[in-house]
Amino acid sequence: QVQLVESGGGLVQAGGSLRLSCAASGRTFSRFPMGWFRQAPGKEREFVAVIKWSGGSTYYADSVKGRFTISRDNAQNTVYLQMNSLKPEDTAVYYCAADPVNGVVLPRYNYWGKGTQVTVSS
Repeated sequence: QVQLVESGGGLVQAGGSLRLSCAASGRTFSRFPMGWFRQAPGKEREFVAVIKWSGGSTYYADSVKGRFTISRDNAQNTVYLQMNSLKPEDTAVYYCAADPVNGVVLPRYNYWGKGTQVTVSS
């Protein structure tokens, strides 16, 4: 059984920072990219960032580039999302995902966490 568990969400003022974590268990993800997505109320789930497990190559959505950093700790099977200079429009439920089915930007991954709420107040 594959499990992804996110943590680190919360309420923060605009301009503040949060670090999200995604702990993976039940399977070795060394061959698969892992991504972060987010979904605001009434909106579709959107891509935020992705990291290849081997080599650490990363890719970001334009809306977060320069503010968010994705990283991983292979020994801990954990992926992080450091979020700086947060804006109210970053408010959403953030999801961790693994093993993309068709590209890394589309929300078509085989495994998803349950999400963690991030709320940025103005």
